[in-house]
Amino acid sequence: MSHITYLEASVVGLIQGVTELFPVSSLGHNVLIPALLGGSWAADLNVASPESPYLAFIVGLHVATAIALFAYFWRDWIRIFKGFCTSIRDRRVETTEQKLAWMIIVATIPVGLVGLVFEHEFRVLFAKPIRAAIFLVVNGVILYAGEKFRTRASLKADADLAEDRERADGQPEPGIAAHASGQRAVRQEELSRAVQADQRLAAYGYVQAILIGSAQVLALLAGISRDGVTMVAGMARGLSREDAARFAFLLATPVILAAGVLKIPDLTGPLGNGIHGQILVGSVLSGVGAYVSVRFLVKYFQTRTLTPFAIYCVLFGAASIIYLSVK
Repeated sequence: MSHITYLEASVVGLIQGVTELFPVSSLGHNVLIPALLGGSWAADLNVASPESPYLAFIVGLHVATAIALFAYFWRDWIRIFKGFCTSIRDRRVETTEQKLAWMIIVATIPVGLVGLVFEHEFRVLFAKPIRAAIFLVVNGVILYAGEKFRTRASLKADADLAEDRERADGQPEPGIAAHASGQRAVRQEELSRAVQADQRLAAYGYVQAILIGSAQVLALLAGISRDGVTMVAGMARGLSREDAARFAFLLATPVILAAGVLKIPDLTGPLGNGIHGQILVGSVLSGVGAYVSVRFLVKYFQTRTLTPFAIYCVLFGAASIIYLSVK
């Protein structure tokens, strides 16, 4: 039976944490990198093999990534959870938090159903190195097209946010500058922006949420980025790039966590035997990588585009296709 070394666990854990949130497909990298390195890496880290401990290892990484997302957005999730609970208690959906909670729920249903029914088939059929490389190129094309053919509504939403930021620069909320430290003022500003973003998202409604959330189904294909295609779908429905990224991260959190929790038996079963230490090391690095990545990306997408990631996916995918074809 194959094994996972601590070096493999460390490298893959860190890459998983970063690529899960960057729009470059974590599953695609999890499939491609072992194949490109070859040798024991290819034998130990074969996600398409039902008898590989790599499956149990990936479960731990997914849970760690989801925890990192919850840690970053914890204030937002508290508000969303309260909104969900009050909507059940009061039997109505009126506030921003209540609407956003149910938007996330309905937007998650399509990928949840497809994942439960077809996850194994998608993994066995498409989680092959050459196919992952092809889909990585496709992912790059999707990201580039998403930027190239932005809707007028999405471009206007970007422009409106830019104007709002310009007006807000140098004008802190009353009392903040006088009574709070600089760090606290920054946190207050971030919280205020998050609340405003949720108000904009809630205004889009459930149909738009389902359409955007359905794009996550494509991420079952190794090489297609969950956050990337969700962002493109969001921009296509008129969201600003910043709001599309925020909604993508919020939608990804319960999906990633569920993907890990549903596979917990792999961790506690025979596939997890002998690699619990490696799972712990990889998970810690994955969680740290995910937390740092989401902090970076939230700010990055306020002013920058998906194009660099599109170029990377096309180049890395094409190079992998060539290498694997002549190997």
